[in-house]
Order: sequence, then C-alpha cells, then structure tokens
Amino acid sequence: MKAGLLSQYFAGVGVKSLTGTEVDPAVSRGHEFQGVDSFRAFLGTPADKIRVPVKYVWLSDEEPPLVLPLSGTWYDSRRGKGHRGPEYRLYYPAAAEEVVYRARQGDTLFLCMGKDESLLALLCASDSSIEQQLLWLFGLDLAGKDLVQRDLRQEDGRVLDLAARYVLELADVEVVADADEWLERLLKAFPGGLPPTRRFSAFARDLAAEVDPLANPDQALLTWMDIEERLFMTYERHIVGERLRQGFVADGIADVDGFVRYSLEVQNRRKSRAGYALGHHVEALLEAHAIPHKREATTEKRNGPDFLFPSEARYHDMHWPEDRLLMLGVKTSCKDRWRQVLAEADRIERKHLLTLEPGISQTQTDEMRKEKLQLVLPRPLHGSYRPAQQAELAGVGDFLELARAVGAEAQGPLTLL
Repeated sequence: MKAGLLSQYFAGVGVKSLTGTEVDPAVSRGHEFQGVDSFRAFLGTPADKIRVPVKYVWLSDEEPPLVLPLSGTWYDSRRGKGHRGPEYRLYYPAAAEEVVYRARQGDTLFLCMGKDESLLALLCASDSSIEQQLLWLFGLDLAGKDLVQRDLRQEDGRVLDLAARYVLELADVEVVADADEWLERLLKAFPGGLPPTRRFSAFARDLAAEVDPLANPDQALLTWMDIEERLFMTYERHIVGERLRQGFVADGIADVDGFVRYSLEVQNRRKSRAGYALGHHVEALLEAHAIPHKREATTEKRNGPDFLFPSEARYHDMHWPEDRLLMLGVKTSCKDRWRQVLAEADRIERKHLLTLEPGISQTQTDEMRKEKLQLVLPRPLHGSYRPAQQAELAGVGDFLELARAVGAEAQGPLTLL
C-alpha cells in the first residue's frame, strides 16, 4: 500500500508572520496580506486584478477549525507607479474578518496553492502546536513578515504517512487514505462488516510482515497504525457508499435527522476505533517483548491507566517499592486530555504517556515536564519537535527497556495489605 504525497494536494506552500497592518483593524482596514509577492510563482503577474477562490481557516489547539470558503483578490499594489517595480498582494473581503481578525500581530499565515488552483489561507497563533505541526509538515521555517515558500511542482514533498495525514486533517484538508487494492480481501475476511477492533488490528499487523517489532518497535507501531487506518478507511468508504446508495428517505420524505445521526455515528466510530487500535498495537508490542503488564488496570480510581507495570497485584502490594512501578497512558493525540493521565495511579509519581501526535508546542511539553509526565513517541516523529524538546522525549523502544527492567524485578512473593 503506497502512501500519498503532499504534492498531490498542493502546488506550493508558503509561511509568514502577520503584521498589525494585515490583521488589526485598529491599525489598518486595508484587508490585505502583504509580503506575499513571491507567491506570484503560483498566482501569476496579471496586469489587472483577478479573483481567486480562497478558503480562510482559523486553527486553534483548543477548538475545531473555523472555516470560511470565500474569495480573494490578487493584484499589483504598485500598478501605475512606473518608478517602482510590481508588488503583488492578496486582498481579503470583509466577510473573512471573522477568521482573519482572530489573529494578532506576530501570529502566522500559511498560504497553500491547491492543485485545483484554489487558495487555502491558514491562520494560527504563534508558538502553538498547530503552527509547529504545519511548519514540520510543509518543511518550512519562519523568517519574518515576508513569505518563505516551497514549490511542490518541482518536488514531491512529504510522504503522507499517519502523522502527516493527522496534521492535514487538523487543517481541514480531507485526505484520501484508502487502499482500494485491499477491498476485495477485506470483504472476504470480514463479510459481515467491520469486525471487533482487536481482530481488525491483528489483521493489519499480519499485512506488515516487513516490520520487526523486536528490532524496531518504534517503526513497527507507526506502520501497524498506518496500515490499519488505511484499511479501515477503505472498508468504511465501502460501507458508507452502500448506505448512501440506499438513501435517507422515510415515507417519501427526506430523513434529515436520520442522515445527521448516521454522519455522527461515522465520525464517532473513526475516533473510537483509532484509540482502540493504538491500545491493541501497544499491547502486541509488549507481548512480543514478553513484558509483564496489565491492560486497563484498576488502581485507586475506577478508571485506571491504560497499562500498568509489572502487574496490578504489585501495584496493590504496599511493600512493593513505588520506584519499581510504571504506568503508561495511550492517546493518539494529546490536546488537553493529557491531564487525565495525571490522576490515574497515585502511587506512581512519574507517569508516561504514549502518543502519535507530532509537534506539540514547547509550552505544552514544558507543562508536561513540570507535572512529571514523560512523553513517549515513536522515534520517526521526534523530528517534528524542536531540538530542545527532542532531548526530553522517549522513544517506544526506550520505554520497553524500562518496562522490561521493572518486569525482571517482579519475581518475588507478594505481600498484599
């Protein structure tokens, strides 16, 4: 199954810091993005103003994207001034203010030229996770108020693996991640529809014969998750297509409520299955490495950690040293949900959280460190973090070594109180 490429979605991308003149109505109501003259490589150098379809998107680490599909005007702001060279700017309409005015001076604009010749204007706060994730995805560095860009017509750009698809979806870009060549085999293996998550995860791992979970657990986890997501999207696309062909009509009347319910079911199923899949694949790694553990353990709380080491019995043995206990929370993405892990095992001071989220902001990882939370990510994702952050990250293999050491010490008798 071949992954897609960034160049399949964009002809070019650019990034710049925003000035007060561009986004602060108290400074200017000019409604222009400036410092974007180099984007003429994609929008051309027309003599007259041209209108371009533009989707304006405000991206936040805390809230869903705010999306406004509108238009913009590309024009030479120095036209008629013969003594000066051309300078092209992008004018945004008043209707875009709801997105643009959320930004502040120093925040970030990403301009993306779609393969369909429409523009995507992504705005986000400076030093946010989504800014760091987009810089990593596009392979760009901020250099001030003038646009820094990449021409993806000359290169393929990043491979759209699991992490890259995650960031694009955060930016409200729908990524086709199915594997149609596997649909027939999926239908043969699961003729009754999607199976329980554990069976589906095992099926995905069986297709990844090229990865070695013992020699390279970090890559194995990413590969398993990538394959399962694409298999799931393939099967789901088939299921949803069949349901849409049936239509949503009741007694000759369009069943709008039924359609909305079905749509929500699809979205919720995607989210829940991803979480279960990650848990299943982490458990498969632990079993491959013969590491004692308890999944979905019970500690002081009804909702204990996703994984407890070396066992639930050792956790409740008050004579067992607390520094020989480990816990691991497992979340496909963190957001503010990482705080939930802090309350899941009172005896364990330093907690571990495994995630697949690339490029979490420095502010967030600093806060995690203060709360004695160790972030665990597959090593191929460490490059999406800043150098100072990378020094504090643990790889999947690193955690397995730690858990193995704890398990090796857990062979003596229990003294439960």
